[in-house]
Amino acid sequence: MPNSSLRPVVLTDDQSFERGRRVVQPDRRISQLVQRRPEGVSPHQWNTALRARADFVVLDAGSRLPDFAVEFADPAEASTSERPDRMVAVVCAAVGLEWLRIASPILGATAQARRIVEYLIDARAFHDATTFDGTGFRDIIGRLPDGRDGFVNDLSILARAAAVDAYISRDLVDPIIRGLHVSGPGAIAEGWAWVELPEGRHLLERVRVSSYGFECGVDAGRIAEDLAALAIGERLKRLEIAAPVWLSRDDLVRAYDRLQVRHPGLNTPFFASL
Repeated sequence: MPNSSLRPVVLTDDQSFERGRRVVQPDRRISQLVQRRPEGVSPHQWNTALRARADFVVLDAGSRLPDFAVEFADPAEASTSERPDRMVAVVCAAVGLEWLRIASPILGATAQARRIVEYLIDARAFHDATTFDGTGFRDIIGRLPDGRDGFVNDLSILARAAAVDAYISRDLVDPIIRGLHVSGPGAIAEGWAWVELPEGRHLLERVRVSSYGFECGVDAGRIAEDLAALAIGERLKRLEIAAPVWLSRDDLVRAYDRLQVRHPGLNTPFFASL
């Protein structure tokens, strides 16, 4: 049965859109999704969580009840919001609302945000409809836009094509977007993607994904890495507009060393790719 604490969402016709059997409404706070303070949640937890805002809320097409919410956050702000995040986790767990937080300095401010939400809806629908342990949504092989066969549900497909174009234009030393991902405590995953530019410079994108009960059948770490590669694609579009902060090889190695301190079990051929 639907959780009685959840509130049906009134659609704003000029902003909402449909995807499969779901309707998506942008820009809603938790206070617009939950009717009352759930049992077991303290007034302080409740009041703190109410300030959280979802950039997109995915709704059941019939009842208009929230299915899951997606929030895009700036990493600089995310680093100071650990306590409010815990309050969001408490409230979401109490009412059965799934919440996915994507921390990236660029993805939430682009048209890619909607594409990411559509991807999550499709992945979830595939996961819900699959009753056997077979090929996962992310592992489906098909024909790519350039005519090759590959993973058609890789969010970074177009970014990888853009990297090839940038290599041909001599903006990149190597046409390959390299990456890695790690998973931490509390359903938090971090994805990295990087490319090499001329003169020993590197462009690195990091995306952190925090999942509060959200599940779509694709590993959160893999989503984070694909999103980081997608962010690289967005950066490559802007190379002629404004130069991002470049990293030297030593800077990149030091960043990796710090990551390895937080995740001692990390084992990736990182140095071989530099």
